[in-house]
Amino acid sequence: MTTGILNHNAIADSCLELAALVTRHTHGKGNGYHQTGIDRLEFQRESAAPLALHGVSNPIFAILLQGKKQVLLGEETYNYGASQYLVVSVDLPMSGFVLEATPERPYLGFKLDLDLPQLCDIITAQTKSSASKPENSVRGLFVSTADTTLLDCALRLTKLLDTPQDIPIVAPLIIHEIYYRLLMGEQGEAVRQIATSGSKMQRIADVIQVLKTDLTRSIRVEDLADLANMSASSFHHHFKQVTSMSPLQYQKQLRLIEARRLMLAENFTATIAAERVGYESTSQFSREYSRMFGAPPMGDIKRLRIV
Repeated sequence: MTTGILNHNAIADSCLELAALVTRHTHGKGNGYHQTGIDRLEFQRESAAPLALHGVSNPIFAILLQGKKQVLLGEETYNYGASQYLVVSVDLPMSGFVLEATPERPYLGFKLDLDLPQLCDIITAQTKSSASKPENSVRGLFVSTADTTLLDCALRLTKLLDTPQDIPIVAPLIIHEIYYRLLMGEQGEAVRQIATSGSKMQRIADVIQVLKTDLTRSIRVEDLADLANMSASSFHHHFKQVTSMSPLQYQKQLRLIEARRLMLAENFTATIAAERVGYESTSQFSREYSRMFGAPPMGDIKRLRIV
């Protein structure tokens, strides 16, 4: 019991220290994601809640340091708070909601984009010295509680921002250690499949890249299954196991997110945005858009611009 309490306290202390560093490095920069002097490392700061965030996440490792967040993936809901981390292993369309944040106590996050080739090198080295395990399909997103060793890696990486001359040499070593800690952690199997050549997750990831390349294409599960070198039934099962949605549902979310971006960033009308992402029916586009974002296209965009 005492050991458990001490470990919990150590995790909380490390999280507070890291939150203080992120607070300092994001002070005065406003809300949103902020790039750092370390490649692939960003900090997130939000001062108001509730806040809805919609987009397609690339493979990432992210620690929540202060506040609370909810992520929706398909029909699944993930809630997490301080000292918990999220790993996304394939490109996934998601909705995120910052649930707890104020100007005095903002939501704070540490985000590292995953370098899959580097992760693959570590996995290859491990495979040579250990027996291979049978592969099971796993979700492309998971939430776990960080331990002190993982938080220590994040702390050391963040502290390098105060000694930029050390970044080129030391940062890659610490990031390598973060990957190793993730592989050795409770979700190690899920992390391993991200970059294991020929794994079912990697084959699904390859199909996802095809879907992202051309949003307007009409998809047939049989054609996608051929790309993944799977039977149609096996492909459908594994795609849903990894993404929590069917290929058609996945493509629909990609289309709606891109249409929203086109209207918001490039001032497209709803009709042109719908056509650009592959919708033939404007009424269907408006119906599905409202279902996903909670308001009709132009009403949603007007609301976003006011905010």
